[in-house]
Amino acid sequence: MRQEEVNMNTVQLKCFVTVAEHLNFSKASRVLKITQPAVSHQIQTLEEELEVKLFNRTSKSVSLTQEGIQFLADARLILRTAFSAKERLGKQEHFIPLELGCHNYMEMNLLPPVLKKLTGEFPLLRPSIQMVPFPALFGLVENHQLHAALGVGDAQKKTPLYYRELYLAPTVCICSEEHPMAKCRSLTKEDLKGNFIVCSPSQISDSVFTIQSSVLVNLPPEQRFLTESIESALTLVKAQIGYTLYPDLPTSREPGLCYIPVTDLPKVSFGVYWRQDQDHPAIKRFLTLMEESIPKGS
Repeated sequence: MRQEEVNMNTVQLKCFVTVAEHLNFSKASRVLKITQPAVSHQIQTLEEELEVKLFNRTSKSVSLTQEGIQFLADARLILRTAFSAKERLGKQEHFIPLELGCHNYMEMNLLPPVLKKLTGEFPLLRPSIQMVPFPALFGLVENHQLHAALGVGDAQKKTPLYYRELYLAPTVCICSEEHPMAKCRSLTKEDLKGNFIVCSPSQISDSVFTIQSSVLVNLPPEQRFLTESIESALTLVKAQIGYTLYPDLPTSREPGLCYIPVTDLPKVSFGVYWRQDQDHPAIKRFLTLMEESIPKGS
């Protein structure tokens, strides 16, 4: 049997699966809401297309042949695939995807109240969030894989993307409540004591890594701890292994940790990157809601 000779369709497959499930043509016709002769015709046509007998029929019973048993799983898979394809096309036609990116959970924690309001105003909106290393965010937005991305305003990166600053974040020392520096209300670089946990430059922005490096270079090797991301750095901080430095997002602070401003380290711009050439119906409102999500006076 050559593949090009098979012209089966979903109507035939639905009839076959329904008869196979009930092993009764009369019940199948009622379920499908078509006449019994029509069901029989569809099964006969399918058997002719496949060149196999799918059912053993007698005046008292209906049973699947060995070929029918083998084909049943394939028929169900084909019907599920067809249904999924139709559903996806329907979503593409009616729903509005919003692909967002960020590179750590501190940024992701800003999104729930914003997306709650946004999906209330745009009921067909279907947001999706990707968390990727900061250096990769620019390419994903530029290549239309993301509509917008949260991140540090990195002046050291040349990019055609537009950037809206949401907040000028002070650099803070993040330490456990048991750390000797926890009692300080503010610090300078000279006040920083103990083990320092620095993030990998492959995961964070150049500007943040530059700030961390300015402290790291003055420390002896035994006080230097390199970890992959800010999440892993905070885990080590909670374990009372040391402290780290990072821009402060007040609405995304971890409970049980102290965030102490380091007054002689630069503030870091935090905002949203996006392409101005896109005509996404919700992107402008998203930017406005992100601005409103940062508490005034932060």
